[in-house]
Amino acid sequence: WFYLPLFISSAAFSFNRAARHAMLPSLVPKPIFANAVTWNSSIFELSQAIGPCFGALVMFIQLGKGAGLWMAYVLAAIGQAAYLFFLTRIKVDSRPAKRPINNVLANDKSEGIASGLRFVFRHPIILGTISLDLFAVLLGGATYILPALADKVLHVGPVEFNLLRAAPSVGAILMAIIQVHLPPFRHAGRILLLAVAAFGLATIGVGLSRSLGLTLLMLFLTGAFDNVSVVVRHTLVQLLTPDQMRGRVSAVNNVFIGASNELGGWESGLTAEWFGIIPSITCGGIGTMVVVATIAVICPAIRRFGSLHDAKPLPTT
Repeated sequence: WFYLPLFISSAAFSFNRAARHAMLPSLVPKPIFANAVTWNSSIFELSQAIGPCFGALVMFIQLGKGAGLWMAYVLAAIGQAAYLFFLTRIKVDSRPAKRPINNVLANDKSEGIASGLRFVFRHPIILGTISLDLFAVLLGGATYILPALADKVLHVGPVEFNLLRAAPSVGAILMAIIQVHLPPFRHAGRILLLAVAAFGLATIGVGLSRSLGLTLLMLFLTGAFDNVSVVVRHTLVQLLTPDQMRGRVSAVNNVFIGASNELGGWESGLTAEWFGIIPSITCGGIGTMVVVATIAVICPAIRRFGSLHDAKPLPTT
């Protein structure tokens, strides 16, 4: 029965994420969109860092008596209720765009994810960017086996585990703060490839580490480099997609992201069971770097892409 609420939650979140991604460009002017994505990512990562640390505190002080685990879930439910309240305060103009839609979209009767798939596969730069995230996270999912790493390799308890869980988000937050104060990347495509490669290298460091401090540092770096790739990738896909296609392309992107995250966790657990925890993590990091090299070769448009400010919607034909 435990899998049922997880299934429902994940299914609902898929719709939620597609709507949020499609809505953001309508709320923020294009000149500051990349900066807005950075702040949006920062807030998300901040919550990802505070959550596990707060959970560790709840269990450490045994809030609510016992192990404090049930109280952690109660507080999580309260947080979800607060999220729903603030979501209702956002006002978005949902009326159809007044500008004409081209004949391709007008004749597209599917009005669903199929048309989004066709658009993605017509443009190698979008396909390559999304595929880079899919395969990199699919192979570099070290965070999914952190419980086993903490218990079997580092021999630490639940409090230290929550610190390990928060470390990537702390790195992402600090990197986001740095990015906010930096000028826009002149070679965003190269930065994207280098960031994902560095993510893979840091993942290898997680697998080779035997100390809590070094593992925290490597996880910190995975979060920092992942934040760079998230900001560049999300901004690039959103700005290259026409307004009338953004919801469907966001849905396709969610399929890729969902597949990479969830299947990546399953793959990490399976390989850890078959070959061991350390080989699972290190081979995943190596695989991520191989993916980067492959995408760089078969999709030169990503390597050549310049500033995000120069991104313009691609044609739908």
